[in-house]
Amino acid sequence: MKAFNDPTSRAYGRLTGAFYFSIAIFGAFAIGYVPSQIVTGDPATTMETLVARRGLYNAGIGADVLVMLIEVMTMTMLYQIFRRTNETLAFAAMLARFGMVAVMGAMLLFQAGLTGLATGEIAASDDIRNALAGLMLEIHHAGVWVWQAFFWMHLMLLGTLVLKSGLVPRLFGYGLIVGSFGYVFDSLYSFAFPEADWFGTLRIGFLAIVTLSEVGFALWLALRGPKDTAPLNPALAAA
Repeated sequence: MKAFNDPTSRAYGRLTGAFYFSIAIFGAFAIGYVPSQIVTGDPATTMETLVARRGLYNAGIGADVLVMLIEVMTMTMLYQIFRRTNETLAFAAMLARFGMVAVMGAMLLFQAGLTGLATGEIAASDDIRNALAGLMLEIHHAGVWVWQAFFWMHLMLLGTLVLKSGLVPRLFGYGLIVGSFGYVFDSLYSFAFPEADWFGTLRIGFLAIVTLSEVGFALWLALRGPKDTAPLNPALAAA
């Protein structure tokens, strides 16, 4: 547990980076791969696929839960690293990321409910089951739009802290700030402008920027650790 004692140390920064990078790995599986194998445009087909690949679906839920647990450590440790740069911004960044995780946790309840519908554990006619499944999928999509708003705020604040702190290369800060708009654009594209193909292409570019920036930031912390800085302010250490 000594690695958690000093937020100014390279060991602490490397552990933070390792947690952050593991989110990318498990999140890519849970959020990227599993839905592409299970969810279709038709609720009835989605439920049939879910039953056929229930093990994969449950593994996706398990990976989501693991991501959320790792997120708790990551957001806390990022706060500890950057609070000596600006405690207000660091705390706001942590709360924004917590809001994202809270929404994701609520979304898992609907994913579990979809399992009950698909396996017949919830007694209902096929029409009712399909209608409920469609509703749960729509609520899940809405949840994505909401958590992306929280995550946009977090990345904006984190990028600002990176620029002000001098702990890691400033390039990551610029990438986090600029690329964060990819999440806003993705929500707007899905919710308000689904017919605007140019807008869909634009958001992909920004999402690529933020993905590279996040992964690069995490790897830099994990492999190099933050640059040497002055010891933590005693007043903050006692807080």
